[in-house]
Amino acid sequence: MNKQKLDQIEQQAEKILRDNGAWHVPVPIDLVAHRLNLKTEASVLGDEISGLLVVEKKRGAIGYNSTHAPVRQRFTVAHEIGHYVMHVKDSTRSRLFIDRFVAFRDDESSAGNDWEEVEANAFGAALLMPARLVREEIKKHNLDLDDEDDLNSLAKQFNVSTSAMSYRLVNLGLLR
Repeated sequence: MNKQKLDQIEQQAEKILRDNGAWHVPVPIDLVAHRLNLKTEASVLGDEISGLLVVEKKRGAIGYNSTHAPVRQRFTVAHEIGHYVMHVKDSTRSRLFIDRFVAFRDDESSAGNDWEEVEANAFGAALLMPARLVREEIKKHNLDLDDEDDLNSLAKQFNVSTSAMSYRLVNLGLLR
């Protein structure tokens, strides 16, 4: 994905957070969904499904896997909000997104061949770990990102997995 598109996603996520009173750490993702008029519901979706988004007549519902770790559930909801905001919100079309749990990325997903999934992942990361707030927290707490304890602490502050935070820091150019 090009830098211009990534910047646009960052700005869009930040605007949603600010407009909905959610510009703080950790981001209250359920509040964001509620303010966007999206219902959320935890369900047992099987081992392979992380979540889904159903949109019909501009109304949406997010289902997320109740058997997954809470940090994974938060990312799934943020990812589905990404689909809603970027791919269907202003459309009258009905859509269904089913997102599979991928512990390790395969060649197709890592190459970014499904642009809607790549965008929803980037949006989810920007929503849960806004670049400005990440940088502020690192500076405020004088964190050494090469220190595993500091990296874990940052992930805990944002209520995300350490691997999600690591990917985010790499994508922001803050971690090698």
